[in-house]
Amino acid sequence: MFDRDEVVVKKRLRPKDAATLVLVRRDADGLRVLMGRRHGNMAFMANKTVFPGGRVDSCDQRLKIGGDYRPHVAARLAHAGRLSRALGLAAIRETFEETGVLVGERATDVPRTKSAWSRFFAHGIAPRLDQLEFIARAITPPNRPRRFDARFFMADAGAIAHTLDAAHSEELLTPCWLTFAEARALDIPTITRLVLEEAEARLAEGPDASRPVPFYRSRHRKPVLEYL
Repeated sequence: MFDRDEVVVKKRLRPKDAATLVLVRRDADGLRVLMGRRHGNMAFMANKTVFPGGRVDSCDQRLKIGGDYRPHVAARLAHAGRLSRALGLAAIRETFEETGVLVGERATDVPRTKSAWSRFFAHGIAPRLDQLEFIARAITPPNRPRRFDARFFMADAGAIAHTLDAAHSEELLTPCWLTFAEARALDIPTITRLVLEEAEARLAEGPDASRPVPFYRSRHRKPVLEYL
């Protein structure tokens, strides 16, 4: 049990900005998404199967490479202000760190940096924000051990410029490409299930820049669904 002071701290815990990437591969037997199972010793969502993603780092905010989002994506991310580019870049960086998959394009002139991007750039790949679709936002409910204000992006596997033979991650076990049915049958968090449904619906409808982006959060301890 937590003492009273610990409970108060948890109630006031401010969500950290985070980003997640849903990569979709079109195989002969149908669509597949890239997911992985978190280690059992993680403080947040241990043993859950999730999409790759994580917190926005200061290096994501400083990075100038990557281009711009498509206009309708930029409009949906206007709420994030100056953080909007960093969110997409964080999704790409975290996907690489957790799965060994590099989303972007080959480039001869990449930045030299000692930041978390150094291993990504070492492969001669530059990220590209115009390959991302913004499909959902979710804020972790209060009274959780970790809270995130997460934005979920989606991209086609054709945006993958390179994949390492093996990823060395402390968060995800061996990543795998799952059909939507296979993913739903696993132990996945509620928000992952909701985003999975949103991704599947978008893919079924085809490109639609006017489709609103669901925003999941809590208000007065009750779940609320809004749209961006």
